[in-house]
Amino acid sequence: MSRKPQDFEIHIASDGRWFHQGDEIKRIAIVKLFASVLSLDDDGRYWLTTPAEKGEITVEDAPFIIVKLNVLNSDKKAKPILEMVDNIERKFMVGSSHSIFFKKNRNKEQIPYLHLNEGLTAKISRPVYYELMSMVTQNVNGYMGVWSAGEFIILNKN
Repeated sequence: MSRKPQDFEIHIASDGRWFHQGDEIKRIAIVKLFASVLSLDDDGRYWLTTPAEKGEITVEDAPFIIVKLNVLNSDKKAKPILEMVDNIERKFMVGSSHSIFFKKNRNKEQIPYLHLNEGLTAKISRPVYYELMSMVTQNVNGYMGVWSAGEFIILNKN
């Protein structure tokens, strides 16, 4: 028998910290376990789904934060491969599968995010964003962006 969604009482704060019944979940192994069963439905609601139960949780902004940027190919002649690492140590190669996008916050500021898997997103932390911006170039069509894994990733702020 599955529990009612309100029984989960899990909340993800805008800084990527997870809480249960108001107390922070500090064991990274538990956060990783919950993250492995996290999904987003078509209505924008977040769910933890296991074989035994399914429950809705609340998310203030994005469920994850990008905390590190690795440049995997530093050969000056080749295009770089950009790998972003989230706050639970998962790695995502920037490209068409994991693209960068911007959305406005309450103050109308453009905030960068990364598309993850299954419709989930991660907010790109300010230090990673500044590092990324130091790599921005202009392509032959005049678009501003970065290279990663042979793709030119256009960085559009809407």
